[in-house]
Amino acid sequence: MRITVFGAAGNAGSRVVTEALSRGHEVTAVVRDPARFAELHPEATHRTGDAENPDHVAELSAGQDVVVNATRPAPGREREHPAITRSLLSGLARTDAVRLIVIGGAGSLTVPGTEGRLAIDDPRYVPEAWRHIAAASNAQYEALHTADTRVAWTYLSPSALFEPGVRTGEFRLGKDDLIVDADGNSSISMEDLALALLDEAESPAHHRARFTVGY
Repeated sequence: MRITVFGAAGNAGSRVVTEALSRGHEVTAVVRDPARFAELHPEATHRTGDAENPDHVAELSAGQDVVVNATRPAPGREREHPAITRSLLSGLARTDAVRLIVIGGAGSLTVPGTEGRLAIDDPRYVPEAWRHIAAASNAQYEALHTADTRVAWTYLSPSALFEPGVRTGEFRLGKDDLIVDADGNSSISMEDLALALLDEAESPAHHRARFTVGY
């Protein structure tokens, strides 16, 4: 497949690029600043572009099969999350059947056994220091979930603890509930999330829907 990744130099985006290339896909790695080209995988096509600009989205998505949004706004710029979502949908609407997969947040997932409490409201999973980005991710999901669009999208929520780690290939998939282990921990490595994302790209199972991944 031909895959465009916005935010390709970030922690999550770079792992998506690596996973996609390892499976033989053609990857266009997009960053805002060409100074970051040195951080990109050498086998990817390096391009500059802003996911918050629909014209850039349309240009960089033309002829592609899948677009992945792995962008993460800097502290103080959290409002960009839902704005980028709307821009991606606007730009992709000009293309022919390009699918969108968004790496989102865990805050909008429901905590098991709590009668519907969202993870953002449970300090075991979203500490106060993380609430600003969790709230932005919730707004990101809402912008996607409520959009009137013909774009085929999928929203991928990681577990509460989402950080670089090991590609184990062993994880569980869920829908709207936070995945926790027997001790109540919720985690997934960025490497395994990238694996789950590429599985979804190759064999779509969540059409205009959200899914989550965890151990």
